[in-house]
Amino acid sequence: MSKLRIAMAGLDTSHVPEFTKLLHESLDPHHIPGARVAAAFPGGSADFELSASRVDGFTETLRAAGVDIVGSLGDLKSRCDAIMLTSIDGRVHAEQFREVASWGVPVFIDKPLAVSLADAKSIMKEASLHGTPVFSASALRFSESFRQTLHDMDGDPVCGAELHGPMALQDKCPGYFWYGVHTAEMLYAAMGRGCREVFAVRNGDHDIAIGRWEDGRLGTLRGCRTGNHGFGGTLHGATASTEFDALAGNAPLYATLLNEVAKFFKGEPAPVDIGESVEVIAFLEAANASVTSGKWEALG
Repeated sequence: MSKLRIAMAGLDTSHVPEFTKLLHESLDPHHIPGARVAAAFPGGSADFELSASRVDGFTETLRAAGVDIVGSLGDLKSRCDAIMLTSIDGRVHAEQFREVASWGVPVFIDKPLAVSLADAKSIMKEASLHGTPVFSASALRFSESFRQTLHDMDGDPVCGAELHGPMALQDKCPGYFWYGVHTAEMLYAAMGRGCREVFAVRNGDHDIAIGRWEDGRLGTLRGCRTGNHGFGGTLHGATASTEFDALAGNAPLYATLLNEVAKFFKGEPAPVDIGESVEVIAFLEAANASVTSGKWEALG
């Protein structure tokens, strides 16, 4: 049986060589069989140094792995059975998705889905218009230890959560959109949809964002800029609270995410509903607004 052909658009993130390695190298202990990266468009954002400075290097890495490098996003159309929009610049995702949504292939959009609620809603609208299977997620959602903690709490629903992670700031993907998205994704995986409003505070080293859900539950996101790179938190049930380290576990985060992407590309339902992904962007946008206003901000 021939392998599923995956195309990548945006070769400016470390996810690109890591995903390719996991798909192509059968001796890797976390190899994901049945698919390969067939073609890729380098892309990149000239006004985003972290993007522009990495495109050439990652492009050559994929070329050396046997991936066909093409000159435009449209050139990928006849070369793939599924596509990954891997650009680190969330500003370009809505435009890229508009181009590929009519191709009749499933699409994975690497985090963040977008850097504005308007763009996130545009992606959801295009997906509905064309019937395009699409999902977006941070790898932190699929951390082995995090998922095990949620599994162990089955029957004791999460009534609150306190999640933490590193939160570097980046002007091109402002505020919470750059690294805060990872912790927000864990918060939503634990709490589900239905956040009504957010209050956020920032100082030089930390951010705190508190979400209030429609049913009264509270979920907290803490972002750190002191060099503490750990991800984790505490999930509160009615009868017990459980701490977890999201970086614990045998499988690397790249592998746990790519395993979900591969199953989705082969026809399984999206592991994250696009409506939830849009609400995550609404949460991040409201948190950014609250930092400025000093007030509770409603989700758009």
